[in-house]
Amino acid sequence: MDLHVFVLEQSTLGRSDGAIGSGGFSDPHRSQKFRRRKLPMAYCSWDARKPIWARDAFSLRSCWHPRSGAIVPLILRVCRLDEEAPLAQSGLDGYAWWQSGIIYQIYPRSFQDTDGDGVGDLPGIISRLDYLVSLGIDAVWISPIYPSPMADFGYDVSDYCSVHPIFGSLDDFNRLVTAAHERGLKLILDYVPNHTSSHHRWFVESRSSRDSPKRSWYIWRDAKPDGSPPNNWLSEFGGSAWTWDEASGQYYYHAYLKEQPDLNWRNPAVCEALLDVLRFWFDCGVDGFRVDAIHHLIKDELFRDNPPNPDWREGMSPSRRLIRTYTMDRPEVHDAVAAMRRIADAYRDRVLIGEAYLPIDRLMAYYGVDLSGFHLPFNFHLLSTPWHPVAVATLIEAYEAALPQGGWPNWVLGNHDRSRVASRLGGEQARVAAMLLLTLRGTPTLYQGEEIGMTDVPIPTDEVQDPWERNVPGMGLGRDPERTPMQWDGTAHAGFTTGEPWLSVGPDHRMVNVAAQEEDPRSMLALYRTLARLRRTEFALSVGGYVPATADESVLSYERRHEGRRLLVGLNMSGAARTLSKIDPGRILVSTFLDRTGEEVAGGLDLRPHEGCVIDHG
Repeated sequence: MDLHVFVLEQSTLGRSDGAIGSGGFSDPHRSQKFRRRKLPMAYCSWDARKPIWARDAFSLRSCWHPRSGAIVPLILRVCRLDEEAPLAQSGLDGYAWWQSGIIYQIYPRSFQDTDGDGVGDLPGIISRLDYLVSLGIDAVWISPIYPSPMADFGYDVSDYCSVHPIFGSLDDFNRLVTAAHERGLKLILDYVPNHTSSHHRWFVESRSSRDSPKRSWYIWRDAKPDGSPPNNWLSEFGGSAWTWDEASGQYYYHAYLKEQPDLNWRNPAVCEALLDVLRFWFDCGVDGFRVDAIHHLIKDELFRDNPPNPDWREGMSPSRRLIRTYTMDRPEVHDAVAAMRRIADAYRDRVLIGEAYLPIDRLMAYYGVDLSGFHLPFNFHLLSTPWHPVAVATLIEAYEAALPQGGWPNWVLGNHDRSRVASRLGGEQARVAAMLLLTLRGTPTLYQGEEIGMTDVPIPTDEVQDPWERNVPGMGLGRDPERTPMQWDGTAHAGFTTGEPWLSVGPDHRMVNVAAQEEDPRSMLALYRTLARLRRTEFALSVGGYVPATADESVLSYERRHEGRRLLVGLNMSGAARTLSKIDPGRILVSTFLDRTGEEVAGGLDLRPHEGCVIDHG
């Protein structure tokens, strides 16, 4: 039996967050891979080219330790090879799990409901973990599950250290952590440090009196002499960013809804309280955080007016009338990011991912001085770059060139705030986009439903849930269309709930669903699984270098290389047949049509309309 073996030293015994067979132990510096070494109870052989699946585990009392040269007490985790069910490949020498793996975002309201109330919950996520393992992802990022009045569906937090009853309980969360780790999956939570709910006890106390000890925990300012707001700052969701509080006679600032007052991160007590939140969830076994709206965290201490935006035009978001010079991306924010990073580093093997929609040059600063900031500042630029080979190639090369020394790249094609890939690019190019996402250098993040080609769902005006759409209707800013329930099968409500879903399911759910695609060997789901399996078995894709090749009006191509291994990716981003010429001999590992595996190519590669291929050059 081929085995994949990981060893934990005695100093880490007793921890429950070791991921069987994935190398996902809490401290990667204390784990060792044993290759072809006789062990007291098993023979361990390492085959890095084959996927593995965690099924069997047992413990040994002692084993030869290659670093210490002695017999040491340890726990050994052993996993049996199973070609049908790939497990996350992590723990590559010199690489963290968040570098070699794939992240999958779950919007919990819309993933799986188990109690019939029409809203997804934690038991629902637990029930679908085996599906996620079969998909081949490595980590699950869950959007907010904290207690909240749901003015912005969880991004208005009223208690940072608990779970909203609509999603379950802390016990359910602990069961989720255990179940995920048993399957070799990492768990990432959303962290919302910029603002709380107006119902949070901190804000309730803050607005109770100007003399309240919590008054300076938020941003309060006097009105101008004429009673108007302190300055011209605008809310992201429309209108002024200042709301008058009659009881205390001052305005408070909110970058988003008035129900989401911004915290004052210039107050050290606020900083420490929010860092304690990180400690709480890390102690619960969480493997990392996606940090929400980090570029809004610090505001200008002089409260200067933002300058007008000369590029703003009718039809654009009203908040873009101004250039957010004094309300976003202030230099002091990096001190706060570094403080968060110090907390994460104290736990080891954890990851911090920052949400900041910024130009590439400004985004790079969020890696921090000497990489002391975010492990991964989210790279959203594929979301706004024209879907054209030259434009995409230019973006990739500019991003790669801008990365700080040692900075690890990442890529995003969809999330809960942006139109779905299949709606933006069409179903045929969505397959090409999948190949791009999973073959570029860096960590890919996949949004739930993209793996089956879900599209945006039109929401009737009287059913709109998103506060952004309600505040500025008719401008196409609403996010409900990409947040509709996951389509599991062709039954009523797509297998998402037995009740009435909080948002309508897609009208195509009887055809576009997981169950149907499970039966189709050439489905979008089959393509994502194939690409994920290829990524974990080919180190050139998971951690290899990026070498640009060609980009013209129709085709983008590039190579991925690792220790002499070369893979060529050719993507036809047009609706016409094209030939990628002057390529070295090789064979096709995968086509987006899933029908050319093993085909030999030499001199040129004929690509059908909307086809991508990965070529093995040896």
